Amino acid sequence: MTASVEPNVVQHSELKRSITAKQLYFYVVGDVLGSGIYVLVGLVAAAVGGAFWMAFLAGVAIATITGLAYAELVTKYPQAAGASLYINKAFRSPVLTFFITICMLSANMAAVGSLAAGFTRYFSGLVGIPADAIWGATIVALVFVAIITAINLIGITESVVANVVMTFIELSGLLIVVIIGVIALVEGVNDPSVLLQFNTEGGIGNATLAVLAGVSLAFFAMTGFENAANVAEETIDPSHAFPRALIGGMLTAGVVYVLVSIAAALAVPISTLAGNTLLEVIRADLFFIPAAIMLVIFGIIAMIAISNTTLVTVVAQSRILYGMARENIVPAVFSKIHPTRRSPYVALIFGSAIVAALLVVGAAIRSGQGDLPAEEQLDIVDRLATITVVFLLFIYALVIVACLKLRGKDEGPDTYRANTVLLYLGILGNLAVLVYTLIDDPDALFWVAGLLAVGLVLFLLQNFSGKKHGHPLSGIEHIDSHPVDAPPANKEH
Repeated sequence: MTASVEPNVVQHSELKRSITAKQLYFYVVGDVLGSGIYVLVGLVAAAVGGAFWMAFLAGVAIATITGLAYAELVTKYPQAAGASLYINKAFRSPVLTFFITICMLSANMAAVGSLAAGFTRYFSGLVGIPADAIWGATIVALVFVAIITAINLIGITESVVANVVMTFIELSGLLIVVIIGVIALVEGVNDPSVLLQFNTEGGIGNATLAVLAGVSLAFFAMTGFENAANVAEETIDPSHAFPRALIGGMLTAGVVYVLVSIAAALAVPISTLAGNTLLEVIRADLFFIPAAIMLVIFGIIAMIAISNTTLVTVVAQSRILYGMARENIVPAVFSKIHPTRRSPYVALIFGSAIVAALLVVGAAIRSGQGDLPAEEQLDIVDRLATITVVFLLFIYALVIVACLKLRGKDEGPDTYRANTVLLYLGILGNLAVLVYTLIDDPDALFWVAGLLAVGLVLFLLQNFSGKKHGHPLSGIEHIDSHPVDAPPANKEH
């Protein structure tokens, strides 16, 4: 994009800039915090052992480096579409851009499914739904997805405000865990040496593999920051606000993750925490409020935290699909917006339908595994989180490559510039975790293929309609001069 094009970008945008730097900061913090620590902490502990905080630390490092690339690119191109836009500008390949778009949509949909299943675990604990009530839990997850979709139909402005409120609530829950960890340390509940213990034997090599196994799950906890790029065009003064809000939000979330991980390891035995949620920390009954009361309070906080992340993820998914429909990349029906709420209702409903399909398929598979040992049965939270990580690690690595490839282009005095050495380390880190994840869980590839097949169907549908409206990928070639818009923001209240 040349300097002469940028004014036109602003003029052609239908978007109202209503998101402040503070709102964007909490948007990032709230999205990242709710997306993993409440849902996957037990799975990471099971993979690593008492030192599972190291997995979160490594995941935070890799994700933050990736965030540096996003910060640089957003200050150059403050438009919706995120990774799709950056990949197109760097490689000028319509096919690759379309593929990245489908990968991002698939990652968001898998993430929503994983979070919905995680929400159900906390909800089941509160109302007493038994663990073997597979279809009952699935119905709860489906209702949860429907409610989140309805909230997003209200409009982006209300969603961002709700996100800020829920961020404060979810932070309070994690603060409770940290306080319990301090109490456990003072009372000597667990030996602090547990923080350096791995559940493998045989030296540093196996310890490293244990951490890497944990990173492939813990990395899910840091995903979501990329969603902020899709509301960049709705942000006031993005060239200044975005780098500070994104990196600051990620570092804040990272510090909280590490502290919560250490606190959990100090409060309960790893064998108890493994495979479970943070409710096990509350059950230790170390807080000054009785555990029976705290289990209810913390369960509600956890569900709010998960809802917060899901809310933001669904916002991003619908805006990506809407934007690409505007550019003639997916069927035009996805560009339809509600006449009064100004939300992309077709894109929202489609995304919810795909998430529902993932949850139903998972329930059907689990229902047929009754004769298998519990550890061999499908864990839908784990599986969908893994799928999300597979897609995003590939996208993140390619975005960093795009950032390096676009150096020296479309830069202005306010353009943020990331450290080059760190960016190369980010590429290696993302690819290393991606390779290990695929080797460790090859069955995830079948689910990945299924989601990509949905993208292929969209392509074929657009190819058919393209006979009347032009080539299905022709819009990608003009992203430079016509931004991939998000839908108009609803009026503020």
